[in-house]
Amino acid sequence: MQMWEGLIQKAKDGGLDAIDTYVFWDLHEPSPGTYNFEGRYDLVRFIKLVQKAGLYLHLRIGPYICAEWNFGGFPVWLKYVPGISFRTDNQPFKMAMQRFTEKIVEMMKNERLFQTQGGPIILSQIENEYGSESRNFGAAGHAYMSWAAKMAGDLGTGVPWVMCKEDDAPDPVLNFYLTDQHLQWFYCDYFSPNKPYKPTMWTEAWTGWFEEFGGPIHHRPVEDLAFAVASIMEEPILEELLEVPLLPPAMTMMLRLMNTVLLRQPKYDHLKELHKAIKLCEHALVAADPTVTPLGNYEQAHVFSSKSGQCAAFLSNYHWDASARVRFNNMYYDLPPWSISILPDCKTVAFNTAMVRSKKSWPQMLPTNVRMLSWETFNEDVSASEVDAKFTVPGLLEQLNVTRDASDYLWYTTSIEISPTESFLHGGRPPILTVDSAGHVLHVFINGQLSGSAFGTQKNRKFTFTRTVNLHAGINSIALLSVAVGLPNDGHRFETWSTGVLGPVVLHGVDHGTRDLSRQKWSYKVGLKGEAMDLASPSKISSVDWLKASFLENKQQPLTWYKAYFSAPLGNEPLALDLSSMGKGQVWINGQSIGRYWTAYANGQCNTCSYAGTFRQAKCQSGCGKPTQRWYNIIDF
Repeated sequence: MQMWEGLIQKAKDGGLDAIDTYVFWDLHEPSPGTYNFEGRYDLVRFIKLVQKAGLYLHLRIGPYICAEWNFGGFPVWLKYVPGISFRTDNQPFKMAMQRFTEKIVEMMKNERLFQTQGGPIILSQIENEYGSESRNFGAAGHAYMSWAAKMAGDLGTGVPWVMCKEDDAPDPVLNFYLTDQHLQWFYCDYFSPNKPYKPTMWTEAWTGWFEEFGGPIHHRPVEDLAFAVASIMEEPILEELLEVPLLPPAMTMMLRLMNTVLLRQPKYDHLKELHKAIKLCEHALVAADPTVTPLGNYEQAHVFSSKSGQCAAFLSNYHWDASARVRFNNMYYDLPPWSISILPDCKTVAFNTAMVRSKKSWPQMLPTNVRMLSWETFNEDVSASEVDAKFTVPGLLEQLNVTRDASDYLWYTTSIEISPTESFLHGGRPPILTVDSAGHVLHVFINGQLSGSAFGTQKNRKFTFTRTVNLHAGINSIALLSVAVGLPNDGHRFETWSTGVLGPVVLHGVDHGTRDLSRQKWSYKVGLKGEAMDLASPSKISSVDWLKASFLENKQQPLTWYKAYFSAPLGNEPLALDLSSMGKGQVWINGQSIGRYWTAYANGQCNTCSYAGTFRQAKCQSGCGKPTQRWYNIIDF
């Protein structure tokens, strides 16, 4: 929250006219009818800061947002509304969705934040990326999409409603283009709105791609990013429909670029120059459709001319590896490969997408020389997971049905009796335990000792734990700790997907063959003891006996809480926590979560990368062999 004003100003200084933001249903309505718009959830304050900076705003209400966000932005309680089915012609879902949408619109109206009231909101989005879902649901999907469009339109905001990736969005709703994560298509120049009187708009121009734990970092060369934006500007724009100044389609692109306080060069300056050049062309761009003239096999000129005499031209070279000299208006221009030159007066080149002037500059992370004081630890009592179990039932339960996302962790515990006559107790091969899990991580404890761990991936959440286990004669305890690293955010009917230990759980290598433990009685406990005691809270941190870390330095203890104190460094530079020495877990600073970490080392193809040619997700990778994420931003809590 403290960062908002500075980030918004950086966006404006970078040449933006508008900010694009989602509205997070799960944060704002944590339980039915209970709303939270305080502190970092203060949506109105954020929008007023945008207005204060002199920027417009695109309010993407959704309420489904995808956004690589937990459950796609839906609150988990929504899954348990009787008779509900998400994002289709389903009355319980439509009622809940309409209620939340009306709540947001009412707040905006009360604060006079729509453009028709003098506010900054010039666009609002209903639903999100629904095209493929509409096809999956068939007639019910089309009916739902049409209902959503009418429901939003009836709210009377006075500004256009939009749907992105919805080719059949009904009038007057505008359909916008969105980078397609499945086709991995990072360009928008081929896109046309579904009616000739609707404007061509690009909701998200990605600067790279998102990361996953264990995966590399995906970079997109700024030359190609500028090329993609300039290529869409070559196309016809019906800007007068919006009755607002020109909005470069790069607005979300730049918001994603600057969701950190550290500027990346040359991306920031190069895109700033791109925006400046586009704005110099504004009057010509909105005056008429372009005239397209071939200048060679791979070269074109897109010329915009107004009746009052303004002229702007975009000279393109689509060849991947060859420069070109072209003749335009009796003058010669040199075009690098895969580039576009912008001529705001049809004479002088103000900008070329491939010619980067600013120097490359990466943020330098320097130690603060602030010493962490009094490292201490607290170990979870694994044996207590069964004693403290909340309930016991036959069989294995789906994780989210038990936890309701109150914790990442769910304990499944049971016991097995081993006869003293078992062969493996008398020199035979030890038995093998297999556990089938629907994701995401599993830790297996036998008689209180960690036997091993297994995990899935983003592409394949399901996995099987297979390991020999140490059992003794008599009663043995088996505790399975299932860990959900967030919930799915997209996919057809993702609310029905299962998480956790669904089995079977089988013991192999005993005298009578195999023993299927899946249907016997299992006890369940949500979360860890430290969570129940709220150890992350500064007021509760003293509720347990902590041990000096040095006491356990030679002992590898699973499920360990660590705490330390440090003084805030002097100055006002951005501050980050280096978690490269850690394994997997979560971090809190002064009781505020700064996120999950998992220093899984990245696999990928980290080769040299050329800006020229079509960009794809796997094209430009870095960080192979290193933790996917190392630095975690700390703000003033």
